[in-house]
Amino acid sequence: MCGRFSLNADPTQLKKMFPWLTIPDEMQPRYNVAPSQPVAVVPNDGKNKLDIFVWGLIPSWAKDPNMGSRMIKARSETVDQKPSFRAAFRRRRCLVLADGFYEWKRIPGTKSKTPMYIKLKSNETFALAGLWEIWHAKDGSEIRSCTIITTEPNEFLRDIHNRMPVILNREVYQFWLDPGEPDTGELKAVLLPYPADHMTAFPVSKTVNNPANDVPACIQPVKDTSQLF
Repeated sequence: MCGRFSLNADPTQLKKMFPWLTIPDEMQPRYNVAPSQPVAVVPNDGKNKLDIFVWGLIPSWAKDPNMGSRMIKARSETVDQKPSFRAAFRRRRCLVLADGFYEWKRIPGTKSKTPMYIKLKSNETFALAGLWEIWHAKDGSEIRSCTIITTEPNEFLRDIHNRMPVILNREVYQFWLDPGEPDTGELKAVLLPYPADHMTAFPVSKTVNNPANDVPACIQPVKDTSQLF
């Protein structure tokens, strides 16, 4: 389920896609965002400002911030029930910006998996449904963290993986970012698989397997199939 993703659009492109957002000019392209790393999010704090949070939600009541490494995803089916997510689902929702994500597809008859890069056919940046929290340390410092909500795969992705991140339709961005507490049922109703006919995917090299590799080669289609193994 979306264990890695990319956001390589520059600030000018992002401002065109999200004209209602305040976007920092110093943003750098990311090709291989991994858990525990900084990610670009829009929290529902009413500021309409792009911010940088850590990927891996740390509940406010957690004793150890390392708990976040196990909280990179939240299932849409139970997000309103799990103790780690239910308060954030009601009050602290966010958009996680991306322009593609990775899944590893099993090669039939082998134990190997092929890394696949998945994006919109339009090549546009999109927003994943997320939740956020603020964790306060004893020394007074704080960590702002987030998680990504997943759902059942659409027809296109079903052959690649059994889950997919929730890509929100633009029409529900402001609803998702409502700083109040919308009806839980109405919130869950927007956590749907994205239309299959709007998506595309292709195999990429094993370069992406190492989270230290944050380079353009991660998102390039493979030409030499030996790079897959």
